[in-house]
Amino acid sequence: MDWRTKLLDPTPRSRRDYRSLATPVYRGSTVVFDNQESVRDGWQQEKHGYSYGLYGTPTSLELAARITHLEGAHNSFIVPGGQAAIALVYMAYCRAGSHALVPFSAYGPNKEMAEGILRNFGIEVEAYDPLIGGGISSLIRDNTSLIWCESPGSVTMEVQDVPAIVLAAQERGVAVALDNTYAAGVMFDAFYHGVDVSIQALTKYIGGHSDLLLGSVSVRDESAFEMFGPVYRQLGLAVSPDECSLALRGLQTLPVRLGQLETSTLEVAYWLAENPHIATVYHPALPSCPGHAHWKRDFTGSASVFSFLLKDHCSTQQAQDFLNRLQIFKIGLSWGGVNSLAVVYPDLDRPGQDFGGRLVRLNIGLEAPSDLIADLEAALAGLPSTG
Repeated sequence: MDWRTKLLDPTPRSRRDYRSLATPVYRGSTVVFDNQESVRDGWQQEKHGYSYGLYGTPTSLELAARITHLEGAHNSFIVPGGQAAIALVYMAYCRAGSHALVPFSAYGPNKEMAEGILRNFGIEVEAYDPLIGGGISSLIRDNTSLIWCESPGSVTMEVQDVPAIVLAAQERGVAVALDNTYAAGVMFDAFYHGVDVSIQALTKYIGGHSDLLLGSVSVRDESAFEMFGPVYRQLGLAVSPDECSLALRGLQTLPVRLGQLETSTLEVAYWLAENPHIATVYHPALPSCPGHAHWKRDFTGSASVFSFLLKDHCSTQQAQDFLNRLQIFKIGLSWGGVNSLAVVYPDLDRPGQDFGGRLVRLNIGLEAPSDLIADLEAALAGLPSTG
């Protein structure tokens, strides 16, 4: 055999009985079949065997299985990010002429998709008050195919009455999808509370180190799984096995990280609540947060992201100057990682609310909370006196 042919022969040469505590990283697009009769092309690889790397490798399917087990779902899809998860849900439930409902506190790109691609497809997405609860029944139409929940909401942190929304939706036969990223799939039991689909940006707490982009879509039952599968295939939502490997490793330290993040975040939030420069702290575990009673009833813990509003003696520019004085906190989007982050929202749009460019969102990392408080205190000292 020519040496060039030898180099390309994929037949394993080493022993194959190696076992370790880590899931192997399987890279590959082509799946090799034993014979022509066994060739298949389908997305249900767990049921019928592997067919093509686009639909999953042992690494990505292991991550999907572990997310399924974590959330108590029927099955899960791993996708390239949280936004891809949102797109998959919309594409599975909505078609031209459909109506969907999304809270105005939801993740910004969700609303951007509603006003962009979905509108172009003839799908109407209507924003609703996240604290509407069972009153959402008045917004459900005959063509409503999907209700989104995100609890707490991005930035303004409203905690929704998800059980009441689910009950109203079930009475009209409408599916409910929940962005469950804040709870990491463990601090709020989506399927116990009746949700049909739970998504996560695995980029956040599951990954946990700000170094991967992944999402998950977990479904309640087989009928949803069968509905989502062809859409998943047609959208070509391939994921990197290397990033799946990082997420699998992140799962192992999730309990330790969540526990420390909750403790540190509460310490910082309570300190801010007593600071004379702060008007309101929007943290689900504090009574000042809209929907706090729902958090007490439905959640088993709190996470690392929250917001606060500087008092109105501060201008938008002074709020930005405050951020620029921070030393330990880094200015950046996203959350859920081990590093503390801060960002101000100068143009936040919420119906009936004007934050005046003074709303700041924090992600508390694994630094010592005393150092984070000292950093905030020094930066706040540069604001004008409260009088």
